Amino acid sequence: MGSRSTNLRTKIIALLASLIALWAFAAWVTVRDGFNLLGVQTLNARVFEPSDPLLLELQAERRLSLRYLGESDPGRLQELEAQRARTDEAAGALWRSVRDWRTELPASEELMSRLDELKTELDQLGQVRADVGRKTIDRTSTLIAYDEAVDGIFAVFDALGGLDDDEIAKDTAALIDLNRSRELLSQQDALLTGAIAANRITVGEQTAFARLVGAQWFLADRTARELAPGDRARFDRMVEGDAFQQLRTLQDQVLAAKGVEVRPPVTAAAWQAAAVKAMADLREVILAGGEDIVSRATPVAVGVIVRLVLAAGLGLIAVIASVVVSITTARALVRQLERLREAAFKLAHERLPSVVERLGRGEEVDVAREAPPLQFGDDEIGQVGKAFNVVQETAVRTAVEQAELRRSVRDVFLSLARRTQALVHRQLTLLDAMERREHDAEELEDLFRVDHLATRMRRNAENLIVLSGSTPGRAWRRNVPMVDVVRGAVAEVEDYTRVTVRPLGEVSLTGRAVGDVIHLLAELIENGLSFSPPQTTVEVRGQLVANGFAVEIEDRGLGMSADELAAANARIVDRSELNLADAARLGLFVVSRLTERHGVRVQLKESAYGGTTAVVLIPRELITAAGAAEADALPAPGTAVPATPAPDPARSTREGDGDRPATPSGPDDGAEPDQAEPTPQVPEPMAQAPRLTPSGLPARTRKRQPAVAGPTTELAVVERRSAAPTDPAAASPAAEPETAPVTDAGLPVRVRQASLVPELRHDQTAADDAADDTARAPEQVRRMMSSYQSGTRRGRTDAARLLGGAHEAGGGPADADEQVT
Repeated sequence: MGSRSTNLRTKIIALLASLIALWAFAAWVTVRDGFNLLGVQTLNARVFEPSDPLLLELQAERRLSLRYLGESDPGRLQELEAQRARTDEAAGALWRSVRDWRTELPASEELMSRLDELKTELDQLGQVRADVGRKTIDRTSTLIAYDEAVDGIFAVFDALGGLDDDEIAKDTAALIDLNRSRELLSQQDALLTGAIAANRITVGEQTAFARLVGAQWFLADRTARELAPGDRARFDRMVEGDAFQQLRTLQDQVLAAKGVEVRPPVTAAAWQAAAVKAMADLREVILAGGEDIVSRATPVAVGVIVRLVLAAGLGLIAVIASVVVSITTARALVRQLERLREAAFKLAHERLPSVVERLGRGEEVDVAREAPPLQFGDDEIGQVGKAFNVVQETAVRTAVEQAELRRSVRDVFLSLARRTQALVHRQLTLLDAMERREHDAEELEDLFRVDHLATRMRRNAENLIVLSGSTPGRAWRRNVPMVDVVRGAVAEVEDYTRVTVRPLGEVSLTGRAVGDVIHLLAELIENGLSFSPPQTTVEVRGQLVANGFAVEIEDRGLGMSADELAAANARIVDRSELNLADAARLGLFVVSRLTERHGVRVQLKESAYGGTTAVVLIPRELITAAGAAEADALPAPGTAVPATPAPDPARSTREGDGDRPATPSGPDDGAEPDQAEPTPQVPEPMAQAPRLTPSGLPARTRKRQPAVAGPTTELAVVERRSAAPTDPAAASPAAEPETAPVTDAGLPVRVRQASLVPELRHDQTAADDAADDTARAPEQVRRMMSSYQSGTRRGRTDAARLLGGAHEAGGGPADADEQVT
């Protein structure tokens, strides 16, 4: 199964390697026979031929040495020394031939070891020669010394290799044994020649001679049975000849003479004639047998050469041809497959993405022009190419259809989201009207909850709009304080009471980015609340940095692993299309799309509390410092500030009870309804505590003042700062300014007992102290607060209607912070 993953070149190379391996094996079997033949010829020429003369010379030197020891004639020494010189010359020729790389290369380790032993035996003959010259050694010891040297030569013969032919090897071994039989006859000759020269034969010599004669005839008879038919016939003729018959007669005579210190029964001349003739005849039989072996080995050698040529030569030619054909065929196949691969890659990486991109831009795509058929021939690869043409045409057509389908689905989502958004806007408007008419605190609390759920529904509808690739309808023309942006984001989450907003500084956000940043922060805050225990808080803080404004949202929840953080950050910076299979990450996809619009950067990291911290970096071009915004945002002193009409569907966003930074609030939004400043002033940077309902929820406040640089009241925080209560007694007639104070809507501020005559006025401080000392029932307090809130709402509604009529008379809205949908 693993071979399926390899490429075509590797498979062809594997096939060629297998073919070459088979050829190499066959060639090696044949070449080995050729090397064997060459080695046999080399060893025969460089070892056997130089050692055979040395064998003859050693046999002759042994005979002369024993004769010299048996005679007292000094003239025999010169003849012996001449023979020794011939022996040394033959030995030198052998060593020169053996100590050559041409001999060492085919020679086996056994042969080289036998040659070393032979050299040692020949070197030891030097001492024997000296003893023979001084006649300090007996004939038996001399015979043994020379016999050991001769046995070394026969050991070399045994170590010589032969051809891989059983018959030839058998006949060669028989000839070597026959040569050993001749050596035994030579030992007899040397022993008896020494005894005849001494004119006596000792008991030991008689025993040795008898042993040599028996061994010679035993070995000759056994070897004769192993000889080839031709060699056997020549051997039989030699044994039946006159020379061997006479030799056998002389041997029997010597064996018959027994006794101590007896004289040899044969003469030197008779023995010499018979022994020399017999040894010569035996050598002729051996040489003739060797020639027969060579003649029979010639066809074997020729066969080896023929196999070598066929297997090595013709096999090599076949292998080369196979390699050439395989390479050319593989190159053609690879070129066709490379064209097919390049076409597939081009289709996958260039053409299909280009088609999808063009379809995304709304362009028309011609399938026939985008998927032209490719020509690959008519063979099997060509058929695969035709199949690929069908595949690419189908792929392009499917891409067109899928793109059109996605576009249709996106349009459906967008249409549904727009409709839902419009309905939610109408629902919020209706809720606003109901909240204004309702006087019961408990009913107001329920209405506020429904209002908050509708606000969250609006964000979910905007999620669909973002996922469809469009832009939500909410937008601002003027800058909005950053604290109101964060409050608006907090207002769009469910557990807004668990969110702590730290001071953010006097900075404002460009109006075109307010809606998207609110949505972005709301998604991140909601994630932090969803993955943290209900008893923990989510902290939001921000500050100006070198590259813009950084908002940090830190939760103390479950946290994320390093791999999960890396995957989430990669999802945020990924600008690819939405993968519907990954529905659990839709929030991250919405964040990614929102950051793409304005260059906002979002990064998730591990919090020091074990949770997760989301760092939102808003670019500097979207941030406006407070000083730069105040000059344009604040109205002139004493000028009435226009308010947003209540029935406007693009109403400002809420936070919990309706206080949201969609329309930036003025400095007095967080104060009590009966409190008012004499003239509109720039608010202090410190945020004021929100008004609360009897049930503990933040009270809803409408905002109609243009955007200012300073932060407004901070809502939905865990750490709350209480506002100082206003003393009603402080509004005494003596404290009235010369210019009548007005509200933020331009209406005069009511002052208690200001229009009464002095006689009707009474000390309000004492009455207030008495009222403070009197305990009121909870129902009475609730009715008082409901009436107080209802009157405040009616007054503001009437003021809004009056201002709305002024706008219509002036030809259009003058509110710079009115939302654009």
